[in-house]
Amino acid sequence: MFYSSKSNMATDSVTDLREKLHKSHHNRSKELGKKINNKRTPHADIHKNAPRSKYDDYNTEEREEELQKVKSGIQQHRLFSEGECMEIEKKIDKVVKLSDLGLYKDHTVDRAPLRNKYFFGEGYTYGSQLSKRGPGNERLYSKGDVDEIPKWIHRLVISPLYRANVIPEGFVNSAVINDYKPGGCIVSHIDPPHIFERPIVSVSFFSESALSFGCKFTFKPIRVSKPVLTLPMTRGCVTLLSGYAADHITHCVRPEDVISRRAVIILRRVRDDAPRLDPVPEIVSPSRKRILLDSDTTDSDSDKGGKHSSSSSSDDNIKPVKVNSKVICLSDELNYKDGRTSIPSSPKSVKR
Repeated sequence: MFYSSKSNMATDSVTDLREKLHKSHHNRSKELGKKINNKRTPHADIHKNAPRSKYDDYNTEEREEELQKVKSGIQQHRLFSEGECMEIEKKIDKVVKLSDLGLYKDHTVDRAPLRNKYFFGEGYTYGSQLSKRGPGNERLYSKGDVDEIPKWIHRLVISPLYRANVIPEGFVNSAVINDYKPGGCIVSHIDPPHIFERPIVSVSFFSESALSFGCKFTFKPIRVSKPVLTLPMTRGCVTLLSGYAADHITHCVRPEDVISRRAVIILRRVRDDAPRLDPVPEIVSPSRKRILLDSDTTDSDSDKGGKHSSSSSSDDNIKPVKVNSKVICLSDELNYKDGRTSIPSSPKSVKR
């Protein structure tokens, strides 16, 4: 119980307020569902001839047990306001601009047709980059092969998480920005446990999307099996994965769940004993040398008394992309407690 009341009248007012909040979240959840289900994308036929995963063979009891295990490892928090989201989104746009100008190190940027990744602090090899494929073969790049975490990420994203006691002070040493275009996706995977400690923390921006668990992908054309759980990932909300949800079932972002531009900042802690690649000498272009020299003397994101440094520059004259999206945070099936959410035992959240 969050509130103590001295009279029945006070209790009634609290109950009424909760009912209003519940109805508000329910209506917003329905809006999100309509957007995802009704908006046509290049992948509108994705459910036709969808593959089957091992979970499709589970009986009702087994599927419910799996669902509860996944939910036990998920936390979500309402933390970033509309104004804070807009400020962070402007900074993400600047990262994109600096990347397009070639002002980041080679391993900082990883481009794909509908999704770009920007590694800060630490980067690692994965997927087709691996010389030997398969889980457990991922390797960190050598120290210094990617740009440091920008000051604005420390100030606007990481520090608020520390202040809210969402994660312990000093936890984050790796930040990744995933920038998705409509129809973009990331295939089913588990963040390598030999590289990263738990929890895995992500914060969503620009638009709402969803994280799906236990999916199987097939390609040409891309199709995805029915998820065990689909979790709303709404603008400005923080999601933490640990335990079973992080280590024993894959998660992914499906193409049909990215209906407009969406970005996520993933914050993690690299293990002290994580394996690394051997260092390769970097050849710095003249234009990047100038930027590095300029960043030593000027920093548009500098804070008074700031402790963190960044090798990336920031250009305040770059015009940010205008975004028109509603602040929607979590469905009615997630219950708030002291700024946290617990996930109920009902299997309804499996349904789309």
